[in-house]
Amino acid sequence: MHEDFFRKVKFWERGDAPPIFHLDGFNYIYIRRNSLLMACTTRLNVSPATTLELLNRIAKVIKDYCGILTEEAIRRNFTLIYELLDEMLDFGYPQSTQTESLKNFVHNDAVIIKPQTAALNIMQSIGTGKSKPSSAANLPVALANRSSKSKNEIYVDIVEKLTVLFNANGFVVNSSIDGAIQMKSFLSGNPELRLALNEDLVIGKGTSQYGSVVLDDCNFHECVRLDEFESQRTLHFVPPDGEFTVLNYRITGDFQSPFKIFPAIEESGPYKLEVLCMIRSEIPEGNHGSNVVVNIPVPRCTASVAFEMSVNIPGSSAEYIPGSKRVQWTIKKLVGGSELAMRVKLTLDQPANASHKREIGPVAMTFEIPMYNVSNLQVKYLRISETHKSYNPYRWVRYVTLSSSYVCRV
Repeated sequence: MHEDFFRKVKFWERGDAPPIFHLDGFNYIYIRRNSLLMACTTRLNVSPATTLELLNRIAKVIKDYCGILTEEAIRRNFTLIYELLDEMLDFGYPQSTQTESLKNFVHNDAVIIKPQTAALNIMQSIGTGKSKPSSAANLPVALANRSSKSKNEIYVDIVEKLTVLFNANGFVVNSSIDGAIQMKSFLSGNPELRLALNEDLVIGKGTSQYGSVVLDDCNFHECVRLDEFESQRTLHFVPPDGEFTVLNYRITGDFQSPFKIFPAIEESGPYKLEVLCMIRSEIPEGNHGSNVVVNIPVPRCTASVAFEMSVNIPGSSAEYIPGSKRVQWTIKKLVGGSELAMRVKLTLDQPANASHKREIGPVAMTFEIPMYNVSNLQVKYLRISETHKSYNPYRWVRYVTLSSSYVCRV
């Protein structure tokens, strides 16, 4: 069964396989985490949303107990994961999926796996310019609590995912931000925390108030107390074990898009088309976009492709992928305030016409921007309600902006 599932997902007919599909009398529901597929099968007509939520919670619990969620971590911690699944599920029915409640029933220790990437090495201390090693936040919760040498540390991530649609002239058609404040605590004694946000934060787009940050709506974790939120925009809570989301929020409407895309199509000959794609970085010069990938679909009758770059940047490259009929432009680092352009020269195996031009696009872009957020939502301070002088925890915060769907029509 697992071979049929993997083969179907890997060789799906058009694009990526949907998260839910039916095959040979079985319903397959799955999620992707890093390069892993976490799947569930059923013959019954179960609730897809409930099953997807269960898979997400299982992934979160495994990450909490193993430190990181990779193939090597699963292989080395198979006994621990088997024990976790045995406690979370009983004959296929969900039981408990809370990291804190499972600690009383799980007795295996995790084998610590060092992460293979330094992508997390952008932790920055609140109020300082220090950076934190990438492996610092990857300690399993069980080992962190049992170790007498472990530091009192707490990590805060403000993650924003952008959905933006541009027209062919570079103007925004619609846009939205899905954001979250995520936290992972290694504090001893479970002290109460106070997290302060922008004082002029406004919730509700239709209100008569004005502020630098306007959230359409938001929801809080069950542990958060809102006694001072209306007056001082301060959250009070005792953090549970493992990773958890303090606040989810959504913003729609006008905001400064970090990158602008300007595509153009020219007919240079009877069998030739040229696509000019220019990207302008609108973020401050001190920031940069990393792992930038631009995908441009091309006509199905494309015979050959050539590229011309405006500026040769180390780590950037372009290639034509015949299987999916698209051009992939990879930019390792896109500095704020800069402009890059690429000219794609297409040679067709039949005379070019209007239908071939319509097959080009839309241009899709993926990226991540460390230590930058579009909404201007800020963590003003993070205070710990512990008066003992020797209690001096490390507090780390990072801002990350990611692309969810960043598309420009041609």
